[in-house]
Amino acid sequence: MVYISFNAFLFLPTPRAPARTHDRSPPMTSASPRPAAAPPTALTTRRVVSFGAGNFSAQLMLQTFATLAVFYYVDTLGADPRLIAIAMAVHGVFNALLNPLFGYLSDRTKSRWGRRIPWIMFGAVPLAAAFTLVWIPFATTPVGLFWNFLVIVLIYDILFVLVVLNYGSLFPEMFRSTQERARGSAWRQLFAIVGLILGVALGPVLYGALGWAGMGIVLGALVLLGFVIALSGSVERAQDIPEPIGFGRALRATLTNRVFLVYVSASFLIQLAIALMQAAMPFFTKYVIGDTDPGAVSLILGTMFVVAIPMVYVWSAFIRRFGSKPAILATVAIFILGLAPFLLLSGMPAAIGTAALVGVAIAGVLVLLDILLAEIIDIDAERVGQRREGMYLGVNGFIVRWSVTVQAVAFGLILPWSGYNQAAPVQPESVAVGVRALMSGLPIAALAIAFVILLAYPHRRPTAVTPETLAEVAGTRED
Repeated sequence: MVYISFNAFLFLPTPRAPARTHDRSPPMTSASPRPAAAPPTALTTRRVVSFGAGNFSAQLMLQTFATLAVFYYVDTLGADPRLIAIAMAVHGVFNALLNPLFGYLSDRTKSRWGRRIPWIMFGAVPLAAAFTLVWIPFATTPVGLFWNFLVIVLIYDILFVLVVLNYGSLFPEMFRSTQERARGSAWRQLFAIVGLILGVALGPVLYGALGWAGMGIVLGALVLLGFVIALSGSVERAQDIPEPIGFGRALRATLTNRVFLVYVSASFLIQLAIALMQAAMPFFTKYVIGDTDPGAVSLILGTMFVVAIPMVYVWSAFIRRFGSKPAILATVAIFILGLAPFLLLSGMPAAIGTAALVGVAIAGVLVLLDILLAEIIDIDAERVGQRREGMYLGVNGFIVRWSVTVQAVAFGLILPWSGYNQAAPVQPESVAVGVRALMSGLPIAALAIAFVILLAYPHRRPTAVTPETLAEVAGTRED
């Protein structure tokens, strides 16, 4: 599962409207007159860097869970892979349903701290605790492990969506102009890649040295630290917006945006490919390469994301020159080329070299998925007269989260079909075939379909969305 909230560089014409911060007066209804704007809060370097740290926490949790959760419960604890597949499917459905509901709730929230900050403020500690408990099970039997996994993951889901969705929605509100977004995104991307690297590479090192519980405690503490730092740099800018539209109308407006449907379909397939690749990597190193050292997973996946660090800036320059559509098509094509060798290779040096090429594509995904979504959110603001970051991130999360269900079903079907038996001391050679299919075959198929879908994405940039435009559209709706 890669519910990617990789918030990337956004090069869109955005007005330099005066920024306003929320004061500490009592909440007002949309019909109440808004007081005079407070002086703008400067986006200092300290504030920008601090805010970016939240992306570290989000990606650390996402990548650790995606890479190690199934492997830990199935291969280490001996849980039934079919039961864990059911739990992961429930997890995916539950999380998907939460996203649009919490996104809508976020857009309607009114408090003296703003719409987004309260959810981050009061949810960070419980979220870090729930993430830690994923790695400290209280059961030992296959059925007990299933229920343990299911309950704690559902609690983790609720808290993750509340905190991370609001954190992602806050970014477009804090950073308005092209210069602000480019500056803020640069730091967010840096923290995201660090979180990615640690999520896929540090976990195996930590559980090898400290055990799985020790790993969970260390990573949980890092998650909390990142969100605390992010809160110290967060600020919301007050907005004069009309009364929020109802949930049904908001959902219809989102799902009838044709460009959004193109985007979210392709995004689902791209993230499914990444989810399959990540979850299959521990099985690939153990049963295809034959290396049981946990550090082998860290070496291959770490290579991908170390390469991605400089390539983020290369993709940013590419987008400035050629636009987002050529860039996303090139990213998907490179991703397919990078995954293809995993169908045949069987040695560690070849795997590391191939991982470097995949890292080039990962950087493109990091940069581009949020650029495309941000373009779509700006277009939608022109249609409905208000910015609805929460709803768009929520609906996007709802659809993308089904990739977790598909991933779980794929593992639940292909591993047993290949002859995999977690209790067997030696696996049959047919297991390698199934693992290669999960690692490379299915992801390539998903990416090929995504490439075709993205051909329909418009090769243009939206016009600037000014406050005057939003007011005009809102007035038209009221009439």
